[in-house]
Amino acid sequence: MIIKQFLSKEEKKHPFILVGLGNPGREYENTRHNMGFMVIDRLAKKWGVGLQKMRYRSLVGEGRFNEKKVVLVKPQTYMNNSGIAVASFVRFHKPALEQVLVVFDDLDLPFGSLRFRPSGGSSGQKGMQSIIDQIGNDGFPRLRVGVGRPPGRMEASDYILRPFKKSEQETLEMVLLASADAIETFLREGLEKCMTVYNRSILNDD
Repeated sequence: MIIKQFLSKEEKKHPFILVGLGNPGREYENTRHNMGFMVIDRLAKKWGVGLQKMRYRSLVGEGRFNEKKVVLVKPQTYMNNSGIAVASFVRFHKPALEQVLVVFDDLDLPFGSLRFRPSGGSSGQKGMQSIIDQIGNDGFPRLRVGVGRPPGRMEASDYILRPFKKSEQETLEMVLLASADAIETFLREGLEKCMTVYNRSILNDD
């Protein structure tokens, strides 16, 4: 597995596209399936970037971090059609795929865990599958943010659309903080560093 550490001059001309997956609408706010949106919102707040512009059926904010141009994207197509929006940004900005980072919720990771990957399948996440289908390539990095499995016999589809409980808010805050820090590390030091430092549970130092 080869992970690119340094960008060419040509790649530096194009922005990094940071995409958070979720569903638009007040009824989906603070739900597990909107973890990607929440991470992008946290970055926007940290960097002082507005997310009011609509472009390619997405809420968009533009800024710079570590001398790199960055585009923050929250597709408004609903989760299962996320690829329609993301493919439009890729076609317009023409970044290297290594510069397109997608953040999404993952049922197969415990709540409080992060996993960076340089490429691969969708892990059963329909928004990710839509992106892979629309781009025609799975060779872009992604940050999987664990939300855990549903309790008992609850259906996964019901679980991911439920809001986080009050008892989970402290952990959620830690997850959002760690995710924002991790993405800054991605922009500053590259994917391999992120995989070394952040591919773990944030609830302990193991």
